[in-house]
Amino acid sequence: MEADLLDLYGRASEWSLDKVRGATASLNTATGCDDWDVRTLLNHMLETQRFFVGSARGRDASPPSPTPPHVLTDDPAADFERARTETVATFGAPGVIERTGPSLGIAFSDQLLHGWDLAKATGQDTTMPAGLAEAAYGIIHGRFTEDQRKGVFKPEIEIAANASSQDRLLAYTGRDPSR
Repeated sequence: MEADLLDLYGRASEWSLDKVRGATASLNTATGCDDWDVRTLLNHMLETQRFFVGSARGRDASPPSPTPPHVLTDDPAADFERARTETVATFGAPGVIERTGPSLGIAFSDQLLHGWDLAKATGQDTTMPAGLAEAAYGIIHGRFTEDQRKGVFKPEIEIAANASSQDRLLAYTGRDPSR
């Protein structure tokens, strides 16, 4: 399972990095994330990765806040490449995944979903790489109580029973796949 989680995170973060590269000229563009523009979403994504890395290293790391700090530099792609490399190295160290439980799975799902948010906001292809939506849905579906969902996701959206895995993931996390 360890290698699988590292592979899932690696693939999702690589896909998201591609979306970051395509969004650097659109930092002031609105997103579907709580009145955030692309710059704020990118700051949140970096802050979230730092949280997971800090927690995995045993540091007292604060969960991401509703108002992300400004950590983005003039080179967002380089920022994300550094964060991606640091996350893979941290969780790839012996024993880290066993010690941190589901956190890399949550980091993977978060990276994938926010990559979609970024792609959607900036007019890029939103099709997630094969197998990632199914894996993320399997990791997060049913993991949060209704009270916990309020701090993590918007309310679930009703979709057709035969919807794609990507649409099920998006709808479960309060993202409307039809928009």
